[in-house]
Amino acid sequence: MRSSNIFYVISEILKILKHRSVRGLSLVAFELEVVGYTIALAYCLHTGLPFSAYGELVFLLIQAIILVAVIYYFSQPLGISTWIRAVPFCAIAPTVLAGQIDPILFEALYLSQHAIFFIARVPQIWKNFSNKSTGELSFLTCFMNTAGSLVRVFTSIQEKAPPSVVAGSVLGILTNGTILTQIIIYLKPQVEKEKKAE
Repeated sequence: MRSSNIFYVISEILKILKHRSVRGLSLVAFELEVVGYTIALAYCLHTGLPFSAYGELVFLLIQAIILVAVIYYFSQPLGISTWIRAVPFCAIAPTVLAGQIDPILFEALYLSQHAIFFIARVPQIWKNFSNKSTGELSFLTCFMNTAGSLVRVFTSIQEKAPPSVVAGSVLGILTNGTILTQIIIYLKPQVEKEKKAE
C-alpha cells in the first residue's frame, strides 16, 4: 500500500538518531499520521480483509509510534499540550483497534482518514514555510512519497477503485509534492550558508 512511507519513517528515525535533533519536524504532523494509520488498520482488521491487503499498515503504525516516541525523547521537556493529545489517544486506540465502536462511527472514521493524512501534512508544510527550512526532512524519501502517490493514482484508476481512494492519492501528490518543492527551494540557501561558514 505505502511501501515508500515505510522507508520514509525508517529514514526519519535514523536521521533523528544520527543528528540527535528534531529540528524542523512538526510533532503534530507525525502524531496525526499515527491516528490515521490506527484508523486504517482497525478498519482493515474488522472488515475481514486478508493480511496481504493491509499488512504494511501494521509496520507503518509501529514505525510511526516509534518515530513519535523518538521525537518526544528529543523534544524534552514535553509541554502539557503534548500530554493532552497523547493520553486520550492511548486510552481510545485499543478500543478502536478492537472494533468496539458503533459501525456507523467506524465507517465515518475510515472515511476521515484521507482528511487526517492531508491535515497531518499541513503543520509540516507551514513549519517549513515559517522556518524557510525543512530541517531534518529527507529529499529522497519525500520524492519517493510523491512518486508513490502518483503511481497509486494510475493503479487505482486501472483497478477501478472507488473515487475516495483516487482522491486520497491525489491529496498525497499535492501534500508530498509541496514538501518536496519546499526541500528544493530551501536547500540552496542552506547550502550557501554552510559554505560561507567554512
